[in-house]
Amino acid sequence: MLNDTQAYLRYFDSIHRRTLRDIRALPAPAESWAPPVGEGEKSWSIAQIVHHIAESRIYFARAYRNEGWVYDWPVPGTESQTDWIPALEAAAAEFHRRLDDTPPEWLTRRIKMIDTDGMLSGWRILMMLVEHEVHHRSQIDTYAGLQGWDVPQIYGRTREQIDELQSQQQASGLAG
Repeated sequence: MLNDTQAYLRYFDSIHRRTLRDIRALPAPAESWAPPVGEGEKSWSIAQIVHHIAESRIYFARAYRNEGWVYDWPVPGTESQTDWIPALEAAAAEFHRRLDDTPPEWLTRRIKMIDTDGMLSGWRILMMLVEHEVHHRSQIDTYAGLQGWDVPQIYGRTREQIDELQSQQQASGLAG
């Protein structure tokens, strides 16, 4: 459970940095790429997913603040690839603005869900944001991989590199 808003915001910042890293790695053809089939969310272009990540940050911030589960923040344009990073940066700044001075007890207060009578703790809503963002970042990374575009390694190492390091560790006797 989270018990410090500033600690959460530092964690959010690390998620945000990895999202920026992956978006920056996309080549120019990503600007106009969309799945060849599908309807609704299954047909979203990368630009639409970036827009959705940005708007969702404020959606979850509003829910956390008990202001309703509403998409109402005017996301900066994401039509052009050059707009993707500024839109995400603006959303991160707005997210911080909306959470920075919230009291710590909001992390444990209960918020009514949008579609049920169920209630969630504030900290769970904030973790929903993280899971949501990682989900859509992974969606973009999967699309990139399917197109043969480079996908950044989350920890800077490939599976093949880990296999080699593991072999070295076993040879040194560290992996008993």
